[in-house]
Amino acid sequence: MKERMGQLITYLTFNGNCREAMEFYQQCLGGELRCQTVGESPKTDELPDEMKRYIVQAFLKKDNLMLMGTDMTDEEVLRGNSVSILLDCNDESRIKTYYQNLQKGGQATHPLQETHWGDLFGELTDKYGNHWLFHCKRKKKMHNIKNQLL
Repeated sequence: MKERMGQLITYLTFNGNCREAMEFYQQCLGGELRCQTVGESPKTDELPDEMKRYIVQAFLKKDNLMLMGTDMTDEEVLRGNSVSILLDCNDESRIKTYYQNLQKGGQATHPLQETHWGDLFGELTDKYGNHWLFHCKRKKKMHNIKNQLL
């Protein structure tokens, strides 16, 4: 019997601004956002009041997209370039909208443009320091295919 692989989910850690970031991502991408604060957890009475607003776990879900986040970490959060969030989409207008929304306050490092293989590709770093890759597979038009065959 062949085992099925589980789902890979992007999980982001923040320095106390998880709710703000996840609400920004929801504005950019849409979907349903759920957040649980430390104050809503069963051990809330054991924690200092200043921690009660921190997010234990946030879920942003839309179609096949799942983005999770937290403010809870035992170490300093360092942003690097070794991990990226890839947003793959088959709708050209939607990928352009996502790109425009997520670049607000961030830095567009590679504009969304047609690649040599015909798809759209771009990348940016958002205002929270997270690196995003964008890919949109373009449908070849029938007349282009016919011209290539002739």
